Amino acid sequence: MLWRETQDDPDLRKRAFQGLRKYQEADRPAPPPAVPVVASAGSARLLRHGTENGRHPVVFIPSLINPPQVLDLSASRSMLRHMGAAGHDAYLVDWGAPAADDGALGLDRHVTERLLPMLAVLPRPPILVGYCLGGNLAIGAASLQPARALATIAAPWDFDGFPPADRDEIGALWRSSKPMCQRLGYVPMEVPQSGFWAMDPARTIRKYAAFAEMTPGSDEEHGFLAVEDWANAGPPLSYAAGRDLFELFYAANASGRGKWQVGGQPVDPRRLTCPTLSIRSAADRIVPAAAAPEMQENSTLRLGHVGMIVGSQARASLWEPLSQWLSSHGG
Repeated sequence: MLWRETQDDPDLRKRAFQGLRKYQEADRPAPPPAVPVVASAGSARLLRHGTENGRHPVVFIPSLINPPQVLDLSASRSMLRHMGAAGHDAYLVDWGAPAADDGALGLDRHVTERLLPMLAVLPRPPILVGYCLGGNLAIGAASLQPARALATIAAPWDFDGFPPADRDEIGALWRSSKPMCQRLGYVPMEVPQSGFWAMDPARTIRKYAAFAEMTPGSDEEHGFLAVEDWANAGPPLSYAAGRDLFELFYAANASGRGKWQVGGQPVDPRRLTCPTLSIRSAADRIVPAAAAPEMQENSTLRLGHVGMIVGSQARASLWEPLSQWLSSHGG
């Protein structure tokens, strides 16, 4: 991809290679301290970032793709620690890595056999906040078990809202990867990651070229390392979850057409009776604003898919308004 994108710009190619080498060799800062585990189900764990305060717990549900650390990236880039400091009894779902016998664990069973059992240990109906694909799983959970409220952030719900070229690219990627994934019994994270790169390859090259020129030891450099380490890491998806993502969602738009079922029940966010909020971004290249679910309340930002969570404008644009919304609904 790098050679193709830089064939007419040898200087950009050189700087991108320099940035890549710098990324590979850079020292990493110490990770944030661990937080308590309050429940588990299979490979999944529920991590607590807040304290009991008599209000409804707020459970943040990340995507299955890449680790959950994007919501707790570093001391200065942690939505979860911000929410805890703001007085919310905040929790984070860590999906963990699928076990060898989890190949048949589809997206629906991630809700019924992982998420719902952990939510059941909470003392009050939770407010669910789902990021990216975690938003889909949060909607599925709220459809089966009462929630105090539900918010989704950049959730890919209506796949007809994706550009056709992107869906074609993802479809071709799955057709070429599926036989290997079937043999393995899981979907390596490099499969969806390469799909994300293909959506905007020039940006991937430019950001590494820019990293080559960042000041060593700067907050900017630390931020780049933290985000890229998160984006380039993560356990595989169970085979069934990957198949559901590519075939049920991207190809068939089962969620957007009201055909996705969890626990034998069709899932439709418009039928939820609890307060709901859909946050999307007009500048999101991974999940276009047109793909987000329609809720009782809808908010549109102008930040990137990851920037809205950890960028320099995340606190003012997302963390603080979301905290106020959570407080208004008892969280």
